[in-house]
Parts: sequence; C-alpha cells; structure tokens
Amino acid sequence: MTKVKSAFTAKGIEAVKATDKRQEIPDPGFKGFYLIVQPLPGGARSWAVRHKGRPKYTIGAVGAWSLKDARKEAGRIMRAYDEGRDPRAEKKELLSDDNLIENVLAQFVKRHVKRKNRDSTAQAQQRYIDKELIPRWKGKHVAAIRRRDIVTVLDDVVESGRPQAAVRLLALTRKFFNWAVGTGWLDASPCVGVPVPAPLVKRKRVLSDSELRLVWKGAEAIGWPFGPLVQLLMLTGQRREEVAAASWSEFNMTGTEPFWTIPAGRAKNGNEQQVALAPTTLSILNNLPSIQGGGDFILSTNGNTSISGYSRGKRRLDEKIMEVARDEARERGDDPEEVKLEPFTLHDLRRTLATRLGDLGVAPHTVEAILNHARVGIAATYNHARYEKEKREALILWERHIKMIIAVEPGSNVISLGKFTLRETGE
Repeated sequence: MTKVKSAFTAKGIEAVKATDKRQEIPDPGFKGFYLIVQPLPGGARSWAVRHKGRPKYTIGAVGAWSLKDARKEAGRIMRAYDEGRDPRAEKKELLSDDNLIENVLAQFVKRHVKRKNRDSTAQAQQRYIDKELIPRWKGKHVAAIRRRDIVTVLDDVVESGRPQAAVRLLALTRKFFNWAVGTGWLDASPCVGVPVPAPLVKRKRVLSDSELRLVWKGAEAIGWPFGPLVQLLMLTGQRREEVAAASWSEFNMTGTEPFWTIPAGRAKNGNEQQVALAPTTLSILNNLPSIQGGGDFILSTNGNTSISGYSRGKRRLDEKIMEVARDEARERGDDPEEVKLEPFTLHDLRRTLATRLGDLGVAPHTVEAILNHARVGIAATYNHARYEKEKREALILWERHIKMIIAVEPGSNVISLGKFTLRETGE
C-alpha cells in the first residue's frame, strides 16, 4: 500500500497509482482525511473521512472535488460529528429529490420571487430561470452546483450576443443562492467570487422625429394587438408591462379630462399613477377590438390574459418599419438597400418621450411625474404634489408633436429621413 510522508498535495495525489489492492491512504497533514484508491482494473479514487471511531464518510470522487475543496468538506464533516450530528443522514437528505435544482428554484420563485416582486418582474425572472438555468442544470442537486457551472452559463449567454442579459442573470442567480443559504438549503453560495460577465451599460438611445414617424407607420401596418401597444407606449410614456396589462376598469374615458389610473400594485415603484388621455390616445382605446368571451384586459387575444410575445412582436414591427422605409426610398428614387435603422427597444420610446418633452420646454419635475419615477431626498419626504394639470398639458403637447411628425409627407425637407439599422428586440 502506498504511504505518504508529508501533507497531501495536488501533484502528490496525481502520483499515487492504483494497484491490485484497495488503498486507504491517510493525509499526514490532516488527521482523519483519506484518499481512497480502488483496485485495478477500475482504480477509482475518492476522498473520505474517518473521525474518532465514527463510520467512514465518503466525500466524493477526486475528479469532482479538488484537494482544497475536499479538505474544506472534511473539516465540515468532522465538525458535524463533534456537534452530535450525523453528516451521512444529512447527505442522504441533501440528495433527495426535494433538493434537485429545479425543485429548489421552484421554491425560490414561490417563496421569494412572487412575494417580493411585481407580477411583471416575477414573470421576467421566471423566464430567465426556465430558459437559462433549468435546461442546463436540471437533475442536479443544488449543492452540486459549482462556481464553474455558473461561469459557464454566463459565458454562454455572453457568447450568444446578450451581454446585458448575462449581467441580469448573474444578479438573479446570486439572489437565488443567497436565498438558498439563508433558508438552509446550502451552507455557502457558489456565486461568491463570480465576476460580472460584462459591464452594465445604461442605454441612451433617443429616437429622432423621422424614426418615430416610421415606428408609428410600422405599428399601423402590423395592427392588432402589438401595433396599438407600441402606439400607446409612444403616446403615454408608461412602462411596457403597465400598458400591456392595463384593464378597462382602470380607465375613465368620459368627461372633458379622461384619464387612466395605474394602481399602486401594478406600478413599478408602488405609487399609483394617473395618466392623462390625449385625443389620439383616447381614439386608439375606443377602436380596440372586443374580445370574444369578454375579459377586462384592453390588450388580450383570449380575454383571460394580457398580451405577451414581445420579441416576436418587435421582430414583426422591425420588418414592417423596413418595408415602409424602403418603399418610401423607392418613391424618392433612392436605393432601398441603403436604408438602415439604428437598433432600438420598446423602452427607448419611453426615454424618447422624456427627452423630447424636455426639448419642447416641459419642466423636469413634470417629465418625472409623467414617468412616475420615485422621488428621492427631500422631495420624497416633503413634496407630494402630483402635477396632474402639468402632466395633462405636456402629454397633449406631445400628442400634437407626434401628429405633426406622422403627417409629414415622405421625402419632405421638414424632417430628414436619415439612415438606420434594425437588430434589437423589444425586451
């Protein structure tokens, strides 16, 4: 049997060869820690613990556990024995189906994600879990997920051309493992030390008048239900999920000052928001089709749920925008293949409204009120004004600006068409 005179090293472990007999080699540098080598022809190697006459505890295969990690685990096992616990029983429990990663993630969604977030945020996090984590880790026990597994997932997402999605996925994964530690599923998070996969980029995209005109025309061309969604986003400046999941019961469309109330439970910052309805906005709402079977959602294909499928809808919008732009280029006698569109997302429409309202002379506090941004500092404590009159005037001003833009004839010198490219989704 092989004997080792000094503390285990990675190089020394590699030098240990299998024989025709089973070998149980103690680590001279860590009493109770063993390297087990099975006889040939298999020669499998594993780490184990023998502590104060207790039954042998097998940590795992050498290939799955580095020397450093195996030593750390051996220390944990010895402490468990000293505290009167049975680490073998704990290991059996850990390896139960309840601890499969997909089941623990389901508990995370139920107990944390859905309780701590708005519905739209919870749905977005559920999509990341279903699309990125479960397909790669399904069937593994939560304690078997290593730092390398997390880094590999993030690298794959970055290489697929979605670096910002990788940043968000790391934040969600870190939150999950911290929750798992806090609720007793794990002793430590494998996310510790995982580097951010890409710099977080704050978008600055603001669409020009000519681009807004094409977006409006593209929305008209694709029609129900994604087209009206895009037009309502352009006119109101509210968040995508707030518009997509709006209910008829939230609207008061009678009287001289019609409005839409987004309840606190659906607003991102938890503050109720009142949105003035300009004439064009009101017209779009009044012309939305009725869904067979009823339902309260203003944008629904079945009456029971609000619309989704934003990526697919955004692709259709992009295609129609390019068709419109290229048709107009042909009418002007220009080469349609020269028409391109700089990438934009649906959220860029909200930033565009905010920026262009400032250009039109609307006061910053009114713009912030339209966007329903949470107030900070002294304003959060003392200023509870809602600026409803100013918001209404600003949104009517914006509606008139949009009407002026879309009324411009193709090729007019009033608005320069420019050259654009289209690639990004609306997510």
